[in-house]
Amino acid sequence: MRKISLILSCFLIGAGVMVAQEKPQILVQPYLQNAEPNSITIKWETSSGEESIVEWGTTPKLGKKSKGFAYDINFSDSRVHEVELTNLERFTEYYYRVRTDKTYSDIFQFKTPPFASDNESFNMVAMSDMQIDHNEPDKFREIINDGLIQYLKKTYGGDVPSNLAMVLVPGDLVENGAKYHQWKDHFFNPAEKLFAEVPVYPVLGNHERNSVFYFKYFSLPENGTPAYAEHWWYKDYGNVRVIGLNSNEGYRDVGYQYEWLQKVLDDTAKNDDIDFVFAQLHHPHKSELWIPGEEKSSGKVVKMLEGFSTKTGKPSIHFFGHTHGYSRGQSKDHKHLWINVASAGGAIDNWGEFEGRDYDEFSVTQDEYGFVMVEVDGNPSDPKFTIKRISRGNQEHFRNNELRDSITIFRKARKPITPKLISPENNETVDFKGVFLKANAFESPFNRAFHAASHWQVSENTDFEKLSFERWKQHENWYYKVNRQENDNLTDEKTERLKPNTTYYWRVRYRDQNLNWSDWSQTSSFKTN
Repeated sequence: MRKISLILSCFLIGAGVMVAQEKPQILVQPYLQNAEPNSITIKWETSSGEESIVEWGTTPKLGKKSKGFAYDINFSDSRVHEVELTNLERFTEYYYRVRTDKTYSDIFQFKTPPFASDNESFNMVAMSDMQIDHNEPDKFREIINDGLIQYLKKTYGGDVPSNLAMVLVPGDLVENGAKYHQWKDHFFNPAEKLFAEVPVYPVLGNHERNSVFYFKYFSLPENGTPAYAEHWWYKDYGNVRVIGLNSNEGYRDVGYQYEWLQKVLDDTAKNDDIDFVFAQLHHPHKSELWIPGEEKSSGKVVKMLEGFSTKTGKPSIHFFGHTHGYSRGQSKDHKHLWINVASAGGAIDNWGEFEGRDYDEFSVTQDEYGFVMVEVDGNPSDPKFTIKRISRGNQEHFRNNELRDSITIFRKARKPITPKLISPENNETVDFKGVFLKANAFESPFNRAFHAASHWQVSENTDFEKLSFERWKQHENWYYKVNRQENDNLTDEKTERLKPNTTYYWRVRYRDQNLNWSDWSQTSSFKTN
């Protein structure tokens, strides 16, 4: 039968009858990569065909055309196409469609980034761990279409590119990165309406398995260590520098990554155009919902970011995932946020399901689906950003894009007024079994600031280098669905048992909700009986 078909085909061709070739099908709709103020990369995948053309312009009539190239993705006829558009105007909206042979996509839009000197405000979103949960296989599609896109329309109005600058994904895009079909079916297709109009910037999670598909599908900035292209990188947008890192086994202990990160941070310190640094990596340093998911190496990154923020005064964040739930924390001595942006599809790590711990750093932890909006205010006189957790709830309690947590961080310091000590009074004798330390009410020169944290220290020496007692309390501590800090006004704290017949020195400082610490209070003393 095969021979007869072959002979028939040859006969038809020889007789001048053309055998129609199958028209290429778009398998992965166009998606945006590596946006710059004057250029952007557009990629898509087709079932066949080598032609890689993007038609584009500032109106839906398009009018311009750029060519790129195609390459194999899976040792088959399918091709990934890549086209870079250049000579674009900064912070300008464009229309485009892609073409392979006679196959066209719909017309989409995108908006180029501004220069930092333009002082523009913008939004970005961070979400992770959208790998498929076979009990909730359509969750990622729901979070994108019913969640994020609807939230953008309702909150900001207008089209998507005008309201969202970039999508950050701290890992676990698919369940198994070595399975080719999962990239199309589980990641790109559910989010095609978003990725066609907003650039996406992922980093590797453990589920990607360092797959070749990851590196073929994404064209990330190649400004990392040359031998580890696209494993770590950075991208500037306005007054923000986004840094992507690889926290996976085999890379988390590579010294080159930390050397590169330190050089980038040193450069950022000298760059007056950058006000904020947002890093993303997959594994948490600490996790309240799932302790087994913690990685010590992530703590090294946190320490480097903390040091950078304290040295420069430029606030920073590390976004992460791996644990399937939301957490928001802050470093004690630094203007640095810890944000777990999961889960965007992976099965929730429910309270009590795994070993957890109530860490001092975290104020809020929620076992829910959702995404994190970041609103960046580019006002040069007072730049700031606001983090908003938008929740889709969980199996027990559905939430329709509900705001569940928020915090605003200012570039400039806004110190609260230094607290005053009330009791015990200087040289007062107290019970060694424990004493209540009391200070005055919180005050700030900024009207909207409120008392968000207190830090108490007791020492046998006035230099406080060796502490006998220390306590750091937040105004809220949501752990296992309960606020463990409810009804604590943060103006008093009871010490633990102290040594008898000893002179102690004590002090306190107050923090507002924007992570601004006051100066330490004056030091007072007491004696134990």
